[in-house]
Amino acid sequence: MRGCDAYTFRFLGGEYGREELERAEYYAGYYGLELHYVDITWDTVERGLDICMRAKCAPVHSIEPQIYQAAMQAKADGIGIMLVGESSDLVFGGMDRLLSRDWDFDGFMKRYIFTDPEKVLVDPVPVRDVFERYRRDGDGIDFLSFMDDIFSVESSGSYMNAFACAGMDYYDPYARLKMSVPLDLYRVRHGEPKYLIRELMKKKYPEIPVPEKVPMPRPVDSYFAGWKGPVRPEFRDDIDIQAFSGNQKWQLYCLERFLDINEGKTV
Repeated sequence: MRGCDAYTFRFLGGEYGREELERAEYYAGYYGLELHYVDITWDTVERGLDICMRAKCAPVHSIEPQIYQAAMQAKADGIGIMLVGESSDLVFGGMDRLLSRDWDFDGFMKRYIFTDPEKVLVDPVPVRDVFERYRRDGDGIDFLSFMDDIFSVESSGSYMNAFACAGMDYYDPYARLKMSVPLDLYRVRHGEPKYLIRELMKKKYPEIPVPEKVPMPRPVDSYFAGWKGPVRPEFRDDIDIQAFSGNQKWQLYCLERFLDINEGKTV
């Protein structure tokens, strides 16, 4: 792998997610990789957002425009295929927040939906039926099967669409792996997400501290610090936008922009 090209996101001139950036620089030096920075700004996010939503015909996750930007940069550099590790979280227990407890039905649905449609939309459409298929024992839910069936498609779809929009091939080696035994949820819930990967890294590279698992960075709080909220008639007019997190604001902004695109209101 020495001499291969590696790409890492750099946000807000390197001021956001600095620890992740330093880790990428360390690994690039350790493995002898040629490190390239993918500078992400709100302008690049907006350009990629419209392209990705037009292709998907739906709003997209906040990681998708920046994946598209990285793929476009690599393509311009002459790269033919990129390797990603997206499926590692799903296969090896990296989604520690979703795996944090044995959810009841309503609790998991609320956590997964993230933003309650009834609090932001004038005429919300229920999506409960998607979850009902996984209801177990009255108020329980088979959240592991839900993640395998629903979350995996949603997560991988962000990469598939972004790379397809860029016209770049990619390969996720983790997508071909499966644990031979069920996840040890006790370990995941007690500070050891992706414990198998962590153990393998300790054995292979004992001199390198094993990093803590963190989500892909995206500075949504900074992006929407001054945003006043959606104004289209589909949204309620009593939304207290300051009560929403950056990730929730992304969902609202993304939906509003998608509706504008659908009506030809964006170029």
